[in-house]
Amino acid sequence: MPRNTQRPWYHEGLRFECTQCGACCSGDPGYVWVEQDEIDAMADAMSLSVDAFESQFVRRVGSQKSLREYPDGDCILLDPQQRTCLVYQARPIQCRTWPFWDSTIETKKAWRETCEECPGAGKGKLYTFEEIEVQRKQKRV
Repeated sequence: MPRNTQRPWYHEGLRFECTQCGACCSGDPGYVWVEQDEIDAMADAMSLSVDAFESQFVRRVGSQKSLREYPDGDCILLDPQQRTCLVYQARPIQCRTWPFWDSTIETKKAWRETCEECPGAGKGKLYTFEEIEVQRKQKRV
């Protein structure tokens, strides 16, 4: 049986450099799913106990946990004045793997739309196909 040799459209890599603009942390309401190890790391980054961090920044959605949001859909960890992440170095995997999500790299059109919304997408460091695949497969959603 012949092996599928069709390569994804982004096989030559994609460019991305986070500008820490906060655009990916704001907008429509949604979920930033978090695991306990991520909660622990974020609490540590903010010098809070895990219980204090969870009560202030985490909500339960069924059996899972997600970061809370402001009423306008902005992530609760997006500083409203500076527009930067309060726990950038300890941000969850879902945030770390942006913009290499299935939904953003599924098609060239989806990537172009991502580049229109994210000032760092399409610029900066060239991520190889292999690096993109590692990022894409890490997402826990």
